[in-house]
This record gives sequence, structure tokens and C-alpha cells, in this order.
Amino acid sequence: MATFFGEVLSVYSRAVEEDDDELDENEEDEQIRRELEEKREVHLHWSPEVSESLKSGNKLQCSNFVLAVGQNASSFLSVHILSTANWDTIGRASAWNERSRAVTGQSCEESACVFYRHKDNPTVLICQVSCYIAEDQLFQWTEKVFDCLQHRELNVTVLSDTSVADYKTADYLGGSSAPFLRSLHTSAFGDQPVCQSLEQPNIVTGLPAAVLNHCQVHRISAVVYQCYSDVIGPDSVTMETYKPVLTKLGRSIQLDLSPSTDALRKFVRTTDLQSNLYI
Repeated sequence: MATFFGEVLSVYSRAVEEDDDELDENEEDEQIRRELEEKREVHLHWSPEVSESLKSGNKLQCSNFVLAVGQNASSFLSVHILSTANWDTIGRASAWNERSRAVTGQSCEESACVFYRHKDNPTVLICQVSCYIAEDQLFQWTEKVFDCLQHRELNVTVLSDTSVADYKTADYLGGSSAPFLRSLHTSAFGDQPVCQSLEQPNIVTGLPAAVLNHCQVHRISAVVYQCYSDVIGPDSVTMETYKPVLTKLGRSIQLDLSPSTDALRKFVRTTDLQSNLYI
């Protein structure tokens, strides 16, 4: 650039430097985004035997897959099913997110989803999910888990906890009505649910919805039993609501319809029970 006096000056463009700065920031943001996505990836940790079988191209032979999502559903399986027979822990699923990282006093294993296989009937699998699976992790959790299972003659049963405050009805819902069950199933489900269907405009959300949607797309027989409760935390009354499901699961799983007090005491909180009906 030439001045009035003929002096030649070097050209200085602030726009170019700003563009460079923006480019660097975009690259840095992209790197941070990739690292966060990697950190939030769902990881499956199978036992050596199962891992070897999966690496060989085999899938887990499964006729019944029972998934429990929530404290009451998970505790129900622990008290009525897992305590009655010999079950092998065959794997875990871990998912880091904004809620799981805030959990204190729990190891990574304790806060993960746990998979069990029946020793006498290895085609029966159970998964307890007491930790939080974020919305952006639901699809990959479902895809990764079901990719390890054979789909032929597979039956999926999902037990889910939710607050009665989320239940929408035109009729008055008294406090004595809760807890109660509602069901939702895929078109491939040929059995009769143990309770009435979930009424519109109520919906199933979270991991149960992701599993049900996956099963519908892949034509897998699946049913979700959603328990609406007015109590925060696991309690025996809410757990009893799942008992009708035992009549269906009892065909292939040994059940304990009358668990001992000690077994219940491990999972049920008998103090500081609160209602969330008006929260």
C-alpha cells in the first residue's frame, strides 16, 4: 500500500487474523466435542467366556431377556428372582454422563448396568439398570446390547419405574390408586399382558422407550410394564406391583413369591418415605 508521500507500507489485515482465530477456535471446539463424545460412549464389559464367543462371531443365545429400569424394578428382581437360583454375572454396561459422574460412594461397577445369566437355563438373561442413561446414549446402549443377542424366538420384558405425577388422566386419581401397572408392547408380542394398556396421551420414555422402539423395528416380541408410584425410592408396596408379571416369567425362571424379611430389608427403605404426588 502506498501513502501520499509515496512510502510503501506493509498491508495489515485484521480480518485475516480474526479468521485464523475463528478457525483455531472451531478446531478446538471440534476436538473438545470429539473427546466428549468418546467419553460418553457406552461400553460393554463381558466375561472372558462371553467375549471370546462374541469375537468368534457368535451371539448370546437368548429366549427371554428381562430388563429392569429403576430402583424398584431392579430391587424387585433382586428380591424375587436373583435370590432364588444360581445366576452368573456375565457382563456390565457403563455409561459416563452428567448424572453418573456425580454419584459418590459407588464404584464404577456398582453404578453400571449388570447382566446375569441363569446357570440351569442359559438362554434366560437379566439386566438391572439402576443408573442413569442419558438421552444421547439410549440409542447406542440399545444397539450395542441387542447386537450381542440372537433375535430368533427372543422375548423381551421390561420393568420400569416412573412417578405417578407423570400419569395423565381425565378422571380423578386418588392417592390410594398408586402404585399401578400399565403396559405397552410391540406388534410381534403375541401374549396377553398382565395389565391394561397405557392410555393416551401417556408415553413411555427413556431406556424402556428405546428398547421398545428397537424391538418394534426389528420385529422382536417385547412388552414394557411401567409402574406408576407416589413414593420416592424403593419400597415393598411398589415392588409388589410387579408380582403379576411373575406369572409370565415363572414359565422359565424360578421365583420366590414370599421373600424373607432379611432379603427385603437389603433393598427397601423403611424410613423417611416421601410422596412425590404433589411435587
